[in-house]
Amino acid sequence: FLSFDRICGLKILKHRMDGGVIMENGKKRTLEVRWHGRGGQGAKSASAILAEVLFEEGKHVQAFPEYGAERQGAPMRAYNRVSDSPIRRRCSVENPNIVVIVDPTMVLSSNPCEGCTSDAVYVVNTTEDAQVLRCKMNLSRDAKVLVVDATKITLEELGQNRPNAPLLGALSHVFTDVSAETFADHFTKKMRQLPASVLEANRRAILRGREEAVLA
Repeated sequence: FLSFDRICGLKILKHRMDGGVIMENGKKRTLEVRWHGRGGQGAKSASAILAEVLFEEGKHVQAFPEYGAERQGAPMRAYNRVSDSPIRRRCSVENPNIVVIVDPTMVLSSNPCEGCTSDAVYVVNTTEDAQVLRCKMNLSRDAKVLVVDATKITLEELGQNRPNAPLLGALSHVFTDVSAETFADHFTKKMRQLPASVLEANRRAILRGREEAVLA
């Protein structure tokens, strides 16, 4: 039900492209992702898992967080870059192609659209209808919005608000060469110190994130 093309050799929701990579003024451009969340919600871990999974696909990647006040619940951002060639930039992501909003309150409080490309993809943890959210965010016609109630999923599966797992599952709709099962397997391997029951609950949450995501 989605429109896709290839960026950095990965099959991804459609963007301007040429020969499998994002182009700007005839030059190759790196795919950039910006995460908006709060401390303790797992945005940093999710961005790391995304980078590690794409690294295993043969890509050059970056993943790094940016904190304000380092406390539970404080606003924070995390970033990814993905490219077919070495990435030399080390600054924050200012013009993302993909925005992941981990905490639904940050739709209005963190200015997630700031600097975004007109055809950016927004993956949002929310209970709102995707079309309603698109209007609320005042997005261009070229932008895409993928919504999933990640909070509900993790409360049901884990008994706590850790929405990073379902959002990884939803991202498998964006990076379509990487299945939700791949994200779940990598999560299990990375977090293998956790009890088996917790790992299995996170696996279910990731798979539900893919199944329950809705596009507008």
